[in-house]
Amino acid sequence: MNVKGKIILSMLVVSTLFVVFWEYINSPEGSFLWLYHSKNPEIGDSSTQKDWWFPSWFNNGTHSYQEYDVDKKEGEELQLSDWFNPLKRPEVLTVTSWRAPIVWEGTFNSAILENYYTKQKITVGLTVFAIGRYIEHYLEEFIISADKYFMVGHKVIFYIMVDDISRMPLVELGPLRSFKVFEIKPEKRWQDISMMRMKTIGEHIVAHIQHEVDFLFCMDVDQVFQDNFGVETLGQSVAQLQAWWYKADRDEFTYERRKVSAAYIPFGQGDFYYHAAIFGGTPIQVLNITQECFRGILQDKKNNIEAEWHDESHLNKYFLLNKPTKILSPEYCWDYHIGFPSEIKAVKISWQTKEYNLVRNNI
Repeated sequence: MNVKGKIILSMLVVSTLFVVFWEYINSPEGSFLWLYHSKNPEIGDSSTQKDWWFPSWFNNGTHSYQEYDVDKKEGEELQLSDWFNPLKRPEVLTVTSWRAPIVWEGTFNSAILENYYTKQKITVGLTVFAIGRYIEHYLEEFIISADKYFMVGHKVIFYIMVDDISRMPLVELGPLRSFKVFEIKPEKRWQDISMMRMKTIGEHIVAHIQHEVDFLFCMDVDQVFQDNFGVETLGQSVAQLQAWWYKADRDEFTYERRKVSAAYIPFGQGDFYYHAAIFGGTPIQVLNITQECFRGILQDKKNNIEAEWHDESHLNKYFLLNKPTKILSPEYCWDYHIGFPSEIKAVKISWQTKEYNLVRNNI
């Protein structure tokens, strides 16, 4: 074949290939053509790298394209800036020195949070202790209000610790709610009940709770839910600001000041005064909290000393050394005896009247 024949043959081959390719991309089977970068972790990856998606490169004779960010995968961890805006409440402190959010009403986007956690299909646990006359005085109202306002729309397990199961109130729970009741040994003094709950919570986390829930809160029974206590409160380790001390100087805090105690915090140190009525986090983080606090309690017992505010003193020492990743404003645990200052926009939980003379065996 001469040179001219070879040229003609080559042109025919190219024309045929072009026609076949054109027919393919305009057929239903060939309407999507995409290119993507390899995501081989052994080669390495750049978080700033983008992938280009060409769904209609030749459609209607146009060369349009879309940018497709495969780095934004479904189930990606929610970022703080996605849901939290500290500037919404300029009159109060909304971020700690270690950049943890302090959640006040108005600082969070409920819609974004609900959308994220609904897709995660989370289960949240809540432990509460009711010993002796605390059962009759507080437990039923606590459960009814928690059923109404705690983690609405999400699966919840209430872990109820009582010293007499026969006195457990009969409460019908709503959808997605269940409870497990455990009978525990009563203590002679209320101080010991308060401190021994750290040991009990830890034991239950190890035995079963860690396999049953994604997040866990521990709360006192002598309080009542007033408004939605929602997923904005979830975090790795969550601490609650004490309503009476959130405006005070740290040297005024009622920390344990005796050096011999494991809960000792010297003057000039400390971030906030935290309330033991509410704390939480992931089960493993709550396990760390309870184990460390109980370790301090046992150390104090060996030294024949009892911390000023019992388990709360040890909790404050723990959070001084292990900063919480999220802090709840006093709105989440408010005492109406303080009044109703302007910065308190929506009370989530309120203290019940402290009738210690009726519910405690020793004062």
